[in-house]
Amino acid sequence: MLFPFRLVATRCKDMDSQLITLAEQQDGLVTLAQLRACVPARHRQRKLVADGSIRRIAPSTYKISGSPGSHRQQLRAGLLSLGHSSWVSYEAAAALHRLDRSDPTAVEFTVTRGRSVSSLPFSVHTTATVPTIDRVTVDGLRCLSATRTIIDLAHARRPVPRIEAAIDSAVRLGLSAPQALATRLETLRGSGRWGCRLIEGLVVDSGGHSPLERRFLQIVREAGITRPTTQAIQRHGSRHIARVDFLFEQHSVVVEVSGQHGHSSPTERARDAQRRNELQELGLRVFEYTYRNVMREPQMVVGTLRRRLCDEK
Repeated sequence: MLFPFRLVATRCKDMDSQLITLAEQQDGLVTLAQLRACVPARHRQRKLVADGSIRRIAPSTYKISGSPGSHRQQLRAGLLSLGHSSWVSYEAAAALHRLDRSDPTAVEFTVTRGRSVSSLPFSVHTTATVPTIDRVTVDGLRCLSATRTIIDLAHARRPVPRIEAAIDSAVRLGLSAPQALATRLETLRGSGRWGCRLIEGLVVDSGGHSPLERRFLQIVREAGITRPTTQAIQRHGSRHIARVDFLFEQHSVVVEVSGQHGHSSPTERARDAQRRNELQELGLRVFEYTYRNVMREPQMVVGTLRRRLCDEK
């Protein structure tokens, strides 16, 4: 990410062009080591600080004058200050991954144990090791994976709805999957990490795209009905018809769940009708449950669903 501050910075004759280039590549920041490499003379380094051309904002990390402040810059400052064995994590990682209900202002990192993390202007967690499978890069920033982030949020004892939202959105975005979570939990089980059992219970009903879809899956499971395929794509030849909420493939039944407001405009209703007609042309029976049905009338949902799955086409 480049920042429009080159002309401001070059007004100082002591500002090295290489230092400016580095800052442009690092969200307006440079490390002390980079400063010393680009400006070897100590008196020139002191002058840059004295005249405000650069400002220390974290241990061994400086901000170039003219670079705009941002949440991303705070995350970059932490990574530069903590060094290569550091990763954006917990709520900050959830925000980078764009998981639902994330805190867009969070600044949190994880480092391997044995590092000094005292007197730092941000939250730092420590861990024994960070396996390669947990390491990713998001928008140019070192970050823990969505799967590891979900586990960390549970370990931090975030509220259950928060964990559910993280799981469902990670699955929806293709950043994790129930099997990936199960595999990672199996690895961590022996570590005594708090929250593993909580996630195991929540993963059971994951795969939907919303709390409403999660609740429907819970109703299906508790009723002993075979779990449907979630977010199933339907095609006619090479043409995409629709992505349906739930497909009970053995029975050729599609179930959709609609939110509290649903589609109310004429255009939306016409689109819904066309979609339903095309699914029916594929030989599928399409049924819909409302928000009220799923959230307040689970027995009705189970009764009608059993009948519909048993009925012949």
